[in-house]
Amino acid sequence: MHLRLLLILMAALAGALRAEPWSLERAVATALAENPDARLARQRIAAAEAMIEQARSAWMPQVMLQGRYTQTNSPMMAFGSILNQRAFNFGLDFNRPGWIDNLNATGTVAYNLYSGGRATAGREAAQAGTRAAQEDLRAAQHQLATAVVKAWLGIVKAREAVVAVEAGVRAYAAAVSAATARFEAGQMLKADLLSLEVQLAQTRESLSSIRHGVALAERAFLFVLGQTATGERIELEPADSSLARLTPPDGSDFSARPELAGLRERERAAEAMVRAARGARQPNVNAFASYQYDHGWKLARGDDSWMAGVSIDLNVFDGGQTNGKVRQATAELSQVKEMLRKATLGIALEVEQARLAVADARERLAVSGRVVEQATESAELSRARFEKGALLTADLIGVESRLIEARMRRTVAEADERIALAELRRALGLTPLPQT
Repeated sequence: MHLRLLLILMAALAGALRAEPWSLERAVATALAENPDARLARQRIAAAEAMIEQARSAWMPQVMLQGRYTQTNSPMMAFGSILNQRAFNFGLDFNRPGWIDNLNATGTVAYNLYSGGRATAGREAAQAGTRAAQEDLRAAQHQLATAVVKAWLGIVKAREAVVAVEAGVRAYAAAVSAATARFEAGQMLKADLLSLEVQLAQTRESLSSIRHGVALAERAFLFVLGQTATGERIELEPADSSLARLTPPDGSDFSARPELAGLRERERAAEAMVRAARGARQPNVNAFASYQYDHGWKLARGDDSWMAGVSIDLNVFDGGQTNGKVRQATAELSQVKEMLRKATLGIALEVEQARLAVADARERLAVSGRVVEQATESAELSRARFEKGALLTADLIGVESRLIEARMRRTVAEADERIALAELRRALGLTPLPQT
């Protein structure tokens, strides 16, 4: 009973959440949490942090435990086991020691004293890689936030287009009604009435297509949010204050772009890898100590032993392998530098394009606003003249078509101006949606 009640409450809560209107900030937060791109970027950070953990292991002692049990009649192996078990006697036949068994348990501790700077370089490369992954996450978040703004405004744009075309349908329907009355009174030709009816049918067809566009815009919105489409209507929070905060940023400094910051970190990582490759020419110094216990049941003896020391390994000649790795690391560093230079040039162009897009959208918005006012006034006057028979059918169709087009152009211009501002902020390395 309690479980059933809990399930009912959870279902009600889920329904309430679905019914809650989507604000821009809530939509952005949902996309940053649920979109696969953001989740992938976070997993890349986790992988990079794991590489730091691996690099830090060079400063930790290595502890190994080993155990094995053997039986042999090999003179050399058997003699060694006899010595380790402290079972040697002078009556032993060195050539035929017999069947000897041995249980060996060994513990070893090793610590690297010097590696030619490879350990330090590896740690620095891993740390730079983690910072680069964090910048990649920030870039993904900015791109997602911009995509959310676009998807949000895509729904608004599509729905406003529906409103504009619905107004056109109503206007044509009223014109057809007036034309029918005039035709029945013998004041209008059948061809003119048919022209209006055809135009009404075409406008209704356009309305159906635009409504389909609304459904597609809603699906695109849910896709950006990382949500599954449910077939329910997407409710948007009216007069969202977040849109009002979309204002042109000051300056043209784009040095804070996460893409550039990530490439700079990758440059540091590549420099560290060059140092790591060169470190292979330096000696590798390790300290070690081991303890072992040997026991055999054939001789019924056993004892322990230990060993400690320092080893030095110097690669004098490896056939050019180290030189090849140094050249490879140097070439990869040069590649990252060129990628950074290319990205800088590309982002500078992107910023300029975004500024021009904002200026163009604002100019179109101002012009389209005046055009809508003029088209609305013209349509009202034309409808009144048509009802009195003082206006041709073709002229009325032209006036109504221009009004629908003007309203749709204004809707597009309003959305494009907001989108252009979000793109400009992203191009400058700012959060596309200003924080409260």
